[in-house]
Amino acid sequence: MHQQIIARYNGERLNNSLPRVKKFNNFNEPISEAYFPKLDSLTSSRGWPPRQANMQWQDLNRPVDGLNVTIADMQRWRRNIEDAIATGLVQLPNGSTRALDIDTLGNMVEASVLSPNMDLYGSLHNNGHSFSAYMHDPTHRYLESFGVIGDEATTMRDPFFFRWHAFIDDLFQKYKESANVRPYTRSELENPGVRVTSARIDSSDGATNELHTFWMSSDVDLSRGLDFSNRGPVYARFTHLNHRDFQYTIEVENNSNASRGTVRIFISPTNDERQLSWALSDQRKMFIEMDRFVVPLNRGRNVITRRSSESTVTIPFEQTFRDLGAQGSNPRNTDLASFNYCGCGWPQHMLVPKGTESGTPYQLFVMVSNYELDSVTQEDGSEMSCKQASSFCGIRDKLYPDKRAMGYPFDRPSSSATNIQDFILPNMLLTNISIKLQNTTEQNPRNPTI
Repeated sequence: MHQQIIARYNGERLNNSLPRVKKFNNFNEPISEAYFPKLDSLTSSRGWPPRQANMQWQDLNRPVDGLNVTIADMQRWRRNIEDAIATGLVQLPNGSTRALDIDTLGNMVEASVLSPNMDLYGSLHNNGHSFSAYMHDPTHRYLESFGVIGDEATTMRDPFFFRWHAFIDDLFQKYKESANVRPYTRSELENPGVRVTSARIDSSDGATNELHTFWMSSDVDLSRGLDFSNRGPVYARFTHLNHRDFQYTIEVENNSNASRGTVRIFISPTNDERQLSWALSDQRKMFIEMDRFVVPLNRGRNVITRRSSESTVTIPFEQTFRDLGAQGSNPRNTDLASFNYCGCGWPQHMLVPKGTESGTPYQLFVMVSNYELDSVTQEDGSEMSCKQASSFCGIRDKLYPDKRAMGYPFDRPSSSATNIQDFILPNMLLTNISIKLQNTTEQNPRNPTI
C-alpha cells in the first residue's frame, strides 16, 4: 500500500512538472521543505506545530512520550537491516540466523512484537515519523506536542512524509532487487493458451482510451469532530479531484483448459520527468494498480467488461466520509470492528491521477494471470455489508485473496526485459491512453440542500 502511495505521488509530481520525490537518505542533513499545517485541535485548543525550512533531526529524549532514541540508533538499525538485505539472512537474539523473506523484512522495518530481533533491528520506520514530528521540541523542553507527521490521520499532509516513505520503500525495493530474490521466470508470468487480444477504456462521456478528471465540490458533515454535544450537522465544503466513470473492455482468447483467470490492471505515465521513455527498472515502480479481479473463461473468445466503480483498490465516497459517531458512541457495539474495517481503502474519487489539461500520455497494462497459481483456499469469515478494498486492505477474517506477491508482476525486476514492451507476453497487453484534466469545478449531487 505504501509503495502504491509513493508510485501515485510520483505520478502526480510528473503531472505538475516536478521530478520524482527525493528520498531522505542522510539522517543528518537539513530538511529543506518547510511545512505549516494551519490545523488546530478543538479538543485540546492547540495548534499543530509547524516545521521551519532546513530544520534537522535531533536526538529524542521525551520521557513523557516514552521516547529516548538517538540518530546513532537510527543509523545502526538501518545498517543492520541493509546487512540483512545484502546477505539474505536475519540474525536472531540467540546468535543463529534464518533466511530473510518479505514478511520478516516487514516485521523488522514496521517494528512490533513480531520483529525477529528488536535489539538489532530496532524500530526504523516508526521512529522516523517520531524524529520528524518532534524536531521543534526534541527534549519536551517547551511542552510541545508532535507535528502532523506523527499522527496517522494527518501524516500524509506533510510533504516530508513522502521523502521518508521513499526511503522506506527503497529498502523493500533493494530486497526485491537483491541476489537473494530471483526474478520471475517466464512460467510464473505466462498463462499458456490464454491471449489478451485487445483492451480499451470507454469513458462515460463518450471518449475512448481517454480518462477525464475534473474538480468536485463536496459537503462533508464535521459535527462529530467539533464538540461533544449533538447540535445537528455542521457541513464543510471542500474541493477534490474526481473522474468521469469509465469501463474496461478486454478481449481474451482462451485455447487452454483454464476455466478462470485473474485480470490485473495497472497504469503508468508513458514518460519520465525528462519526457524520455522509461527503463523497466524505473517504470515498474511507477505502475499503479487500478483493479484486480477473477473472471470465468470460456473456450475461445471472451469479452470482459468491468466498471471503474468496481475496483478492488477503492471504496465509495460514502464509506470514506461516513458518520463515525453512530458506531463509535457505543463501545459495546459488536459491529465496531466491521465498521472500522469498512473505512479501509483508497477513495473512489481519487482512483485516476490528475493528468493535465493538454492530456498526459499513460500506458494501460492488462494481464490475465494463471488462476491455478493465484488462487487462495479461504475459510468462512465474517460477512461484510460494505465494499471491501481487498487489494490494499485484504478481506476481514480471511487470507489475503491473492497467492502472488503484492504488486505482482511489477514487484520484482526483470532478468531479461529492459523496457515494458520487452516484458509483454501473450497473456498481457499494453495500450496507450491519455488522462485529460477538465479544469472545471462541479457540485457533488450528493450535497445536502440547505
